[in-house]
Amino acid sequence: MANDRLCGYHGVLLEVDLVSGKSAKIPLSPEDARHFIGGRGLGMKILAEKLKKPGVDALSPENPLLFMPGPFSGFPIPSASRTCVVTKSPRTSPLKSKHPKASTVSYSNMGGFFGPEVRFAGYDGIVVMGRAPKPVYLFIDDDKVEVRDASKFWGMGTDEFDRRFIEELGDRRFRTCYIGPAGENLVSYAAILNTAARAAGRGGVGCVMGSKKLKGIAVRGSRQPAVADHEGFLAVLDDIRKTFKEGFSGGLDYEGWRRYGTSWALIDASENGVMAVKNYSQGSFEDVDKISGIAAEQKAWVRDFACFCCPLSCKKAGALRNGKYAGLVHDGPEYETGGMMGSNLMISDLGALMKAIYDVDDYGLDQISTGNVIGFLMEAYEKKLIDRTFLDGIDLTWGNADAVLELIRRIALREGVGDLASQGVKALAGRIGGNSAGFAVHSKGHELAAWDPHRTIDLAMTYVTATRGACHLNSSSARGQNDYAAMDSLGVCMFATDGFGKDGLRRLLTKITGTDWTEEEYLKAGERIFNLERAFNAREGFTRADDTLPARFFDDPLTTGPGKGAVLKRDELEKKLTEYYRDRGWDEKTGRPTPAKLRSLGLDSWL
Repeated sequence: MANDRLCGYHGVLLEVDLVSGKSAKIPLSPEDARHFIGGRGLGMKILAEKLKKPGVDALSPENPLLFMPGPFSGFPIPSASRTCVVTKSPRTSPLKSKHPKASTVSYSNMGGFFGPEVRFAGYDGIVVMGRAPKPVYLFIDDDKVEVRDASKFWGMGTDEFDRRFIEELGDRRFRTCYIGPAGENLVSYAAILNTAARAAGRGGVGCVMGSKKLKGIAVRGSRQPAVADHEGFLAVLDDIRKTFKEGFSGGLDYEGWRRYGTSWALIDASENGVMAVKNYSQGSFEDVDKISGIAAEQKAWVRDFACFCCPLSCKKAGALRNGKYAGLVHDGPEYETGGMMGSNLMISDLGALMKAIYDVDDYGLDQISTGNVIGFLMEAYEKKLIDRTFLDGIDLTWGNADAVLELIRRIALREGVGDLASQGVKALAGRIGGNSAGFAVHSKGHELAAWDPHRTIDLAMTYVTATRGACHLNSSSARGQNDYAAMDSLGVCMFATDGFGKDGLRRLLTKITGTDWTEEEYLKAGERIFNLERAFNAREGFTRADDTLPARFFDDPLTTGPGKGAVLKRDELEKKLTEYYRDRGWDEKTGRPTPAKLRSLGLDSWL
C-alpha cells in the first residue's frame, strides 16, 4: 500500500471509522506531500476534502479528527516530534454568517513521543471519522488496528487514565494520547493530552475527540520511512547538531532554555509590560518573582523532561515540598500556565498555582482558555455584573485560589455556572450583557493567550489574522505566517527553530525526500497552507470584520508597569490590516483570498 515514490514518507494514512470499527490504509499522493508537506498542512488538505460544504457542526460525526505528525517526526532530528491535531473548530464563530454552525479551522500542536510512534507504526497520519456508539479507544500496533471498549475508563482524569491505560496495554512502549472529563463532557476548550502534561490544548480538539466517544489512542510501531540520501542526511544532521547550541539568540540562549524552559518569559514579559495580568488590564505583575522559573527551580522542580530527540528538555517536573499542597507532583509552571492561571488571576502562591495547573491538566482543559474565562468572570464579579448566586455561591475574587479550583471543577463537569463557562468568554458575555463584551478577551470566539497586545500593534496583528482564532504562535506578517505554517507541517517545535539556522530545515527536507526544496518553494508551501485555511474560513462566513479585538485594548489603558496608559489605536490596526491583505494578495474589503491568489497556489477548487 505504501508509495515507493515517496521518500521520507510511508505514503500511507490510516483512516478509522468509529461507527463500524473498521480501518483502511489510504494512499498519500506525492503531489499532496509536495504541496502540503505533512502535519498541519496535510491535515488541512484532508479536512478540506472531507468537509466540502460550509456550516457542518464541529461536533457532528461528519467532522474529521486528524492526528498528523510531520515528515521529520521519527527521525533523530532535534526538537522535531510535534503532532498537529487538525479538525473544524467547536470554539469559533463569525459576527455574521448564513450558516448557524459556522466556525474556523482548528489545529493544535503537541510534543512528546506520540507523533514519532505513529510514524514507527507505518503511517503518515491518522484520520478519525464518525462517532462510536459507546466510549472506545483506538489500538494500533503496526498493522493491527482495533477499536476497543473504553467504558470502564470513561470519567477518569488524565493522570489516573495515563497509568491505567498502560496497565491495560501491558507494554510501556505504547505511546498514548487521551482526553479527560472535560472532553467527555464536551467543554468547548477541552484539550488532548499525552504523557499526562503535554497537550494539544488550543482550539477545542479535545471537545471534538469527546464528541466521537474516543477516550484515547495507543500506538506502537517498528518501522521507519526511507531516506532518499542517507549519507547526505547524516552530514546535514551532524552540522546542525554542532551548531545547535550557538543558534539561539534574543530572549534566551541554549543553556537558558534547558534550565528554565518557557518560564523564563514570566519575568521578561512582566518587565516589558506585555503580560496578561488581571484580565489583561495591567501588563505587569508585581508578584511575578513568586511564580517565576527561578522560584519554581528553588521550591518545586525535581527533574527535566524532553520530547523525542530534543536537547532542550524544556519541560520541568516538580513536587511541592511543603504547604497546603505538599506532595503534589506535576509539571510547570511554564509561561502560558504561569501567566493564565497565575498573573491573570492575581494568584502569587506557587503551591496554589501548581495545584490549579494540575487540576486543569487532569480534567483535560486548555490552560489558556480556562485562565481567560475565569479572569473574565472575576472582573464581571468585581464590577457587580454578576453575583454569588450566578456563581453558585463561589466568592470569585482576585487571587482566591480555592474559588478558582472549584470553578475549574465545575467547568470540567459542566455543573451550574460551569455549564455556561464551558462555552468560553464570548458566550458568557452574550449572557451577562452590560459592557462585559468589552473585556471578554477573544478573537473570533477563541481566547487570547498570556501576551497582552496593548503596547504592540504587531502582537495585535498576530492575534487577529490567525486562522484558528486568536493565536500567539502566528506571526504578524505574511512571510512569518507562511514560515510558521511550513514548520508546523514539518513537525518542528517552534521554540527550537533558531537552532537550525537559516537553511537547516530545507536542507534536511531535501535530503530526506530527494527533492530539492528551495526557499521559494518552501515558503510557497506555507503560503498555500495558510491560504487554504483562510479560504475555508471565508466559505464559513468570516470576513475582515472578524479580524478584530475587544474594546479592552482600545479603550482601557494599562493601569500599571512600563506600559501604563498604553492602548491600541483602531485606525492604526485597520491600516495595518489593509497593508497585510494587500501583501497577501487578498481582497482588501472582505479579507478573502482573491481568485488570482488561489490559482497561483493551485487552490482552484476554492474559487
